[in-house]
Amino acid sequence: MRGSPLEARVVLHRSRTFRIEVDLYIEPGATVALLGPNGAGKSSVVSAIAGLLPIDEGAVRLGGRVLDDPSSAVFVPPESRRIGVVFQDYLLFSHLSVVDNIAFGPRSRGTPRTRADSAARTWVERLGLAGLESRRPGDLSGGQAQRVALARALVTEPDALLLDEPLAALDVTTRAEMRQALGDHLAGFDGPRLLITHDPVEAFLLADDVYVMEGGLITQAGSPEEIRLRPRTPYAADLAGANLVVGEARDGVVSVDTHAIHVADHQISGRVLLTISPTAIAIHRHRPEGSPRNSWSTRIRRMEPLGDRVRLQVSDPLPLAVEVTRDAADALELHTGVDVWVAVKATEIGVERDG
Repeated sequence: MRGSPLEARVVLHRSRTFRIEVDLYIEPGATVALLGPNGAGKSSVVSAIAGLLPIDEGAVRLGGRVLDDPSSAVFVPPESRRIGVVFQDYLLFSHLSVVDNIAFGPRSRGTPRTRADSAARTWVERLGLAGLESRRPGDLSGGQAQRVALARALVTEPDALLLDEPLAALDVTTRAEMRQALGDHLAGFDGPRLLITHDPVEAFLLADDVYVMEGGLITQAGSPEEIRLRPRTPYAADLAGANLVVGEARDGVVSVDTHAIHVADHQISGRVLLTISPTAIAIHRHRPEGSPRNSWSTRIRRMEPLGDRVRLQVSDPLPLAVEVTRDAADALELHTGVDVWVAVKATEIGVERDG
């Protein structure tokens, strides 16, 4: 069944004023991110697909199996859906060891203890948890607990995988490290994968497609590049607005292909991820005075109105999204194809190790 897609039309009447209506389709071997703020209804969608929350309308299908369809009175309980779930707070059993936490799923389904423990130890090795087998959750770091939760979801050999804010409980440093590790583990799972997150960096780096969710509805869906460069709502522009750039850092300079970017952190080195807000980038018709270190000439490739703002996409040597006010765009006489200069302060550039 892992070679089967996950199809879900989830309609939930949460209150008189709040309704969730989401359509998802996830190919096997693909990761879809459901990206949105707290309160958008993302976790309710996870609960509905996992079988923890019956849907009011629609249907959930995994391959040829109907898991939930109110119109035909079909409801498959969670333990029979063959869906692995990793929750935001992991929900590990505090009184059980790492091995016992991981083996809980197989044991609860009737697998003999010896075989369940053997499967759990296999995942301990796969996820780099060797030496922690006897520890309890209270003795684990955030990253270790996250891997135990992932192992517990995968040990049951699920047909689909749901991850509800799997990195949200980690500190910034651990989150960057675990993001790459999570990406590697997801790549090794050949079923459909749904990632719930409010962090655009996670969505853009881990997902094949992104669904933006606002107020219970999907307001935009597409590849990470499409969402980043062509947001359809002001919220999507703010949420997914950060430019993400990968390069090699040394002595405060990050090399991105043949281009060099100066950053404020002179201690960080190696492969790094830069985040640059589109509103932090200044745009000029001529070379800016004072010749700031991070300034270069480029060309406007696309312009799109976005409420009282205009979103630009500039081309080589570093394709970036830039946002200016409509008044600024008019005053500078900006249009597609015009040559411009862009500048960004080193202090406005976020930098973290990429793994």
